[in-house]
Amino acid sequence: MNLDSLYMRLPSLMQNWVCSLEGWRLRRNRLGPYFRKALEEAERHGNWTHEQTIAYRDRRLAEYIQHCADSVPYYQRMFQRLGIDPRDITTLADLERVPILTKADVRENFADLLSTKINPRQRVFMRTGGTTGSGLRFVATEESLHRQFAVWWRYRRWHDLPFDVWHGYFGGRPIVPLRQTRPPFWRYNRPGRQILFSGYHISPDTIGYYIDELRRCRPPWLHGYPSLLVLLASYILESGQTLGYPLRWITVGSESLLEQQVDLIRQVFGITPVQHYGMSEAVANISQCPCGRLHVDEDFAATEFVPLDDGQGYRVVGTGFTNLAMPFVRYDVGDVVELDDRLCDCGRPGRIVRSIDGRKEDYVILRNGARVGRMAHIFKDFENIREAQLYQDTPGVLHVRVVRGANYTAHDESMLLRKFRERFGDEAEIRIEYVERLPRSATGKLRFVVSEIQEGQIYPVTGIESICKSGQCLQG
Repeated sequence: MNLDSLYMRLPSLMQNWVCSLEGWRLRRNRLGPYFRKALEEAERHGNWTHEQTIAYRDRRLAEYIQHCADSVPYYQRMFQRLGIDPRDITTLADLERVPILTKADVRENFADLLSTKINPRQRVFMRTGGTTGSGLRFVATEESLHRQFAVWWRYRRWHDLPFDVWHGYFGGRPIVPLRQTRPPFWRYNRPGRQILFSGYHISPDTIGYYIDELRRCRPPWLHGYPSLLVLLASYILESGQTLGYPLRWITVGSESLLEQQVDLIRQVFGITPVQHYGMSEAVANISQCPCGRLHVDEDFAATEFVPLDDGQGYRVVGTGFTNLAMPFVRYDVGDVVELDDRLCDCGRPGRIVRSIDGRKEDYVILRNGARVGRMAHIFKDFENIREAQLYQDTPGVLHVRVVRGANYTAHDESMLLRKFRERFGDEAEIRIEYVERLPRSATGKLRFVVSEIQEGQIYPVTGIESICKSGQCLQG
């Protein structure tokens, strides 16, 4: 029995203790001894001119590349093979001489990407699922995590969001048994000041319980996946109720935020959500300022925008500065953006991104009619799956298309089926289908969840009323 299964068997009181224990661990890892100093530094950078910021970025890039040349076997061999003098790489333009790094490259060269200068005892092992359903394991350090969260908190403080304020969190990880039909559909992380709401139990029949708990605790801040917050908002609107108290902040991440989602959230909750773009690999970061513009955090990473072949947008390729344990140079994030050459009135530095066209998923419809989004986390532990896609044309039946890696075995299939059963129980029939490759969009992106069911699809509609009357809910 794995830890997730054991957790689901615990009584709700014990699950609250486990959530708080995990919250304490995450708070220690993310907001530890380096964090305050890193935040002070990041906030000083936020007052720089654009020219000062770019000069700092280029200096950090040159230092990072030299670190790779001095201590990372993978890059040492690559520079030698290509005849690149690492001292010549000092700007974004210089990086174009270096090949783009993919998840497959990381998996195949894991040991050689580790820096020999970093003590193994300083390594923190990380995992990510990503938008293609292809899991990745990599290494960071505590200091790199603190610096990453410092940049994330800088963005929050732009919006006057203080530390240690209670918030309702709507994320993708199951925290309540799927078979549960009565409240509470939430658990508490007290060290993290979080009420963890289940995204798997939101429905017309349960929305009243969610509203009652929010009214009882009155968290001034809601945070989570746009798809789940929009689901909450749509059911509140359909029920004819209101939240019943004023919210001060709604922040979103992990998925693209669509205009129609912003409109619906604003209509129901009375405030405009703000977004942040980042990833566990820490190779790029984009933050929304109080003027509503998306600024590239140039002091955090060397972020490249590589034009797509059809000219319709740019691919995000990043080189982080914080992770010295396992450096990623020109790492392909897998998302697409549109750029904006206009300046921002807020005066903060950084190039401006108009929109982030990544992480868009349809919903999965269960037998009971529940709509579930943001499914990539299921695949985070599957390093032997190259890519995966979820396809649905019948409620309660889910086709899992898998591109197998060379080391994929029947054990992987058994584990994958168990993961889906743990999340869906008997509410979905899972059919695994093995394919050589997956269909992609015109921009080369892989749609992770593809639904032929109207209620599960993303539609670029303009009228919020039509969304709610039809029972549909839009996801980014």
